[in-house]
Amino acid sequence: MKNSKRNAIIIIVLSIIVLYLALKDNFTEKIHYIFSFDPKWLTISFLLIIFYWILKGLVLYHCTRQINNKYTKKDGIHLMVTTQFFHAVTPFASGGQPWQIYKLNKSGLSLGESTNIVIEDFIAYQAALVLLGAIAVISNHIFNVIPNDNALKYLVTIGFAVNIVVIIFLFIVAFSVKWNKILINGLINFLSKIKVIKEKEKFLEKSEEFITNFHESAVILFKNKFNLFRIVSLNFIALILHYSIPFFLMLGLNIYVNPFYVIITSAHVMLIDSLIPTPGSTGGLEYGFISFFKNFVKGPKLTTIMIVWRMVTYYFGIFVGLISLNIHKEAKI
Repeated sequence: MKNSKRNAIIIIVLSIIVLYLALKDNFTEKIHYIFSFDPKWLTISFLLIIFYWILKGLVLYHCTRQINNKYTKKDGIHLMVTTQFFHAVTPFASGGQPWQIYKLNKSGLSLGESTNIVIEDFIAYQAALVLLGAIAVISNHIFNVIPNDNALKYLVTIGFAVNIVVIIFLFIVAFSVKWNKILINGLINFLSKIKVIKEKEKFLEKSEEFITNFHESAVILFKNKFNLFRIVSLNFIALILHYSIPFFLMLGLNIYVNPFYVIITSAHVMLIDSLIPTPGSTGGLEYGFISFFKNFVKGPKLTTIMIVWRMVTYYFGIFVGLISLNIHKEAKI
C-alpha cells in the first residue's frame, strides 16, 4: 500500500514519544518490572492474541466457505495474520479490508464475492463488538468498576454510540436498498452542489455498487442463520480472549484483579479505539489503558503492564504479519 511507509514513520515517531513519556519517570524500576514478568503468564498472553487471530481467521473461513468450498481454515488464518500488519499501519485500521478483498480475489473469487465476504465479516465483528460493549457498559453501571469521575468515560459513551450508529446503519443499508439509494444519491448531489465532491457521477456509481454489494452480503449472511450465529459467536469469543490479556499480564507481576472487571475495563479501553485517528490508535489507547486500569494498579507497575500489553496486542501483530508477508512475498510495502 502506497501510504504504508509514511504510516510506518508515524507509528515509529509516536511509539518513541509514548515510550519516552511512559519510561521517563522511575525508569530503572520500570525496566526491572519488565524483566520480572513471570514467563508463564507472559506466554499465555501471547498465546491469547494468537488464538484471537485464529478465531478471526475461522470467521473468514466460514464466510468464504459458502462460496468457495476449496478455501481452507489455513487460508483464512493466514489471511487474518497478514491482515494484522495492514490494520496496524493505517488510520482506523482502514487498510485491512482492502487487503482482504485483494487476497480473496487473487484466490479465485470474483471482486464482488470477495467484497461480500469482507462485508459479512465486518457485520459479524461489529455485532459482537456492540454486544460485548453493551454488556461492559451495563455491568459497569451496576458494579461501578470505573469511577464516575473518569473523564474518558465520556469518550467511551461517544465510542459506544458510534458503534451503535454503525451497526444500525449496516442494517438499514442491508435491508432498505431503495431508500438508501435515494438518501445517498441525495447526499452526493448536495455535496456536489457545494463543491465538496467534484466527480459526482463517479461517486454515484461507486455508492450504487457499494449498496448493491452490501445488500447481497446481508442476504447471504442472514439466509444461513446458523452460520450467522457461528461467526458472531467466534468474534465474541475472540474479543473476550483479547480483553482478557491484561488479566494475565497483571498475574505476571503478582497482581490479582477480578477477571470479569478486567474484561469490562478492557472493553471500555477498546471502545475509544474508533475515535483515535492515528495508526494503531497509538497514543490514545496507551492513555486510555493507564486512565482506566489505574483503579486496580498503581505507579510504575501500571505503566509497565501497559507497555507489555501494547507489545502483545499491537507490535507483535505488526512483526508476525510482516514476517508472514515477506515469507510469501505477497505485498508491495
